Amino acid sequence: MAADSFLSTAQVVCPPALLDRASDKDAAVTAIVGADHPVALDSARQAQAAGIIAPILIGSRSGIEAAAQEIDWDVSGFDVVEAEGEAAAAETGARLASSGAVAMVMKGHVHSDTFMRPLLAKDGGIRGEGRLSHVFHMTVPGASQSIMLTDCALNVAPNIRTRIAIVENVVGLAHKLGNAKPRVALLAASESVSEAMPVTQECEQIATHFAASELSAEVFGPLAFDNIVSGDAAKMKGIDHPVAGQADVVVVPNIETGNALFKMMVYFMGACAAGIVLGGKVPVLLTSRADPPAARLASAALGAISAQ
Repeated sequence: MAADSFLSTAQVVCPPALLDRASDKDAAVTAIVGADHPVALDSARQAQAAGIIAPILIGSRSGIEAAAQEIDWDVSGFDVVEAEGEAAAAETGARLASSGAVAMVMKGHVHSDTFMRPLLAKDGGIRGEGRLSHVFHMTVPGASQSIMLTDCALNVAPNIRTRIAIVENVVGLAHKLGNAKPRVALLAASESVSEAMPVTQECEQIATHFAASELSAEVFGPLAFDNIVSGDAAKMKGIDHPVAGQADVVVVPNIETGNALFKMMVYFMGACAAGIVLGGKVPVLLTSRADPPAARLASAALGAISAQ
């Protein structure tokens, strides 16, 4: 059987609830870093048309004008900041974010490492006292609910302290999305705590930490994936907890697990993956040219909600 026979043919759809919540507020002033490309500019156009962002276009002015003409979008009414080359555009975006001139930063036609480097710099970036982490807000066509995955893209092998910060970041986002007490599952290969699987011990310590905290969330683990998403599986294992089988958030133990999990949902299930970086002065949108338009729009919506 060919591998591509598993791939979903469903149309990726931006969740209407996400758009509604984002467009209910003032448009977020957003730096589009590397706006001198049709794909990047089209992402900005969709989010602006939905009332989600007020774009500041950063890049080569002639390139931006050419890209705008190619997609037939009049950008004469928007601020354009001249920056020749990826590095200059990224540094300009980071400076605007650090100074508070923008509420959000969106990756356009620049490489991810170039884009993130000045944003992560100790001086002049978006770092504050907290830890930066990435969140994917995942929705599947036809489903009425969503699930968030964290951290699938930024922290490679987070220790206990980092995963605690990751939980705090995603819970803050969940509150802004209207979930007053999100159910947060700590993913491992088993629900049994074992020295042979150190991740299970780490999950137990994280859960114990939050059990004694005042964070408005249910945090529980370790849980294997089946016990996170299936109430029947959890019941068969004798797991009786509000998070088991009905998690709103899955906290992965490392980037490999998270990367595989979100891509499986995208390619096998046709999921819409809205992704942002949290924990800094402003949210950051790590969009990609490979992302479908619906996912880029959903990312902008999620970032705008976080910015508000």
